[in-house]
Amino acid sequence: MNSRILGVAAIAAAAPAMSLVFSGLAQASSPNVVGQKYGDASTTLSGAGYTPVVRTTVGDRLAWSDCVVTNQVDHTEQPAPNSSGSAVNQTLVSLNCDAAVASAKAPGNSLGSPEGRAAAAAAKTSTTPAPAAPAG
Repeated sequence: MNSRILGVAAIAAAAPAMSLVFSGLAQASSPNVVGQKYGDASTTLSGAGYTPVVRTTVGDRLAWSDCVVTNQVDHTEQPAPNSSGSAVNQTLVSLNCDAAVASAKAPGNSLGSPEGRAAAAAAKTSTTPAPAAPAG
């Protein structure tokens, strides 16, 4: 009798744990787009079957397509009750729309921060002309 009770108790205790394990297997996640410009991230997410939704923005100096994605969270939007619609996979993104580097006229990353130094270095290399090829 005691072994039967222990067996039933073990099954009852294991059922919630097993449902947690198997529920994670069916849920895929969207591609990681943190650090990309929203224009590129939106294309990547749409191509993977997710609808990008801007959840929050910081700053207003850039067009959304040029803003940098700073965070993303996957969300499944369920259809309205008693409808024949289907669930929609969304990726909620947060955008930083300040300039890459702060100036006297625009907010952005400080040159004293790692992000500011990286942005300044990237801007410098993109505006530095490439050396001319030797004639020959």
